[in-house]
Amino acid sequence: MPTRTASAVWEGGLKDGSGRVKLGRGGWEGPYSFAARFEEGAGTNPEELIGAAHAGCFSMALAAGLQKAGHAPRQIHTTAEVRLEKAGEGFKIAGITLRTRGRVPGLDAGGFRAQAEAAKAGCPVSQALAATPIQLEATLDA
Repeated sequence: MPTRTASAVWEGGLKDGSGRVKLGRGGWEGPYSFAARFEEGAGTNPEELIGAAHAGCFSMALAAGLQKAGHAPRQIHTTAEVRLEKAGEGFKIAGITLRTRGRVPGLDAGGFRAQAEAAKAGCPVSQALAATPIQLEATLDA
């Protein structure tokens, strides 16, 4: 399996500095800053990037599980909310909520929920974040 890379450059101090993050082979590059992380500033932040990775990984794992079970999905849409909280002198990711909606012909809500729980447990990003509480909301659309 290939090794994936991302990089970040930060210039200046914490509050007055700024940086740029770059994903892999140039799929995306953009700014990040103190204001984007702790206020409502422009750009991205590490928590959004973790959320994007988690939502993407989970959606793929759920699609794979559904297909393997004989229920090919039409669409899986997942949002990951990553909560950053003050912890002592620093900060920590206190929890993640995955909200997923799926359109899966021939499957009931209970079956969808079971597949979503399995995907949450099995997706590599969920496993990497195992020390963080992860909640799941799974909704099957008609």
